Amino acid sequence: MQILVGLAAVSALTLTACNDDSSSSDTAKTAPPATAAPTQPAAPTTTAAAPTTAPAATAPATAPAPADTPTASAPTAGGGNAGPTAAPGQTYKIGEAATVPFTSGSTKGTITLAVTSIDQGDPADLTEFKLGDKAKGLVPYYVHYKITNVGTTDLSFTSVDHMKGLLADGTEAQELMVIGNFAKCPSPSLPKGFTNGQSSTACAVALSPTASKVAGAEYWGSPYTLGKGVNWK
Repeated sequence: MQILVGLAAVSALTLTACNDDSSSSDTAKTAPPATAAPTQPAAPTTTAAAPTTAPAATAPATAPAPADTPTASAPTAGGGNAGPTAAPGQTYKIGEAATVPFTSGSTKGTITLAVTSIDQGDPADLTEFKLGDKAKGLVPYYVHYKITNVGTTDLSFTSVDHMKGLLADGTEAQELMVIGNFAKCPSPSLPKGFTNGQSSTACAVALSPTASKVAGAEYWGSPYTLGKGVNWK
């Protein structure tokens, strides 16, 4: 297992761990189709939905709603329902879903994201990465999130990352970017046939000093940016 360590330009230390196990379940993540080549602007480091709304009830034929009456977004084919797009800086509770635009290369779609849990790990979990003093005094936390395709684009083999942990004081947690399989926090590419209504899960590793904890998370994928992303607490 190779380990690459880089110092962030403006904030936290980012550690990148490479797992060479080619048999891991997320091998496709390193070789997506050409149409899904990521072009997401890099984070400022060296590596590295509002709740869906129910469809409006159909008005009786004898009393149609006025043309300018606002209604909730109608479900798209396949069962997904795209609600209002989350605004930069908007905060949700853990478990609530936010509708966000998604871009991966030339592929553009709409997904909902929901941080489902933030689980504290054990410092011993980091032993396999052989980080040495780089991990001294740090505790891993696992940010688990659910992804649902609510658009009309097939998002097969793309990856929904750009999820960061937030410390109790709201500042960014350090990251451990794992390339390959990490059983305690798997983050595979989206599977084949990831069309409207399909869901998958992913996980991001955040590192906290022992004196603090990871209490929230931020998604900062395009069109959002770090510090002006979608938050969960």
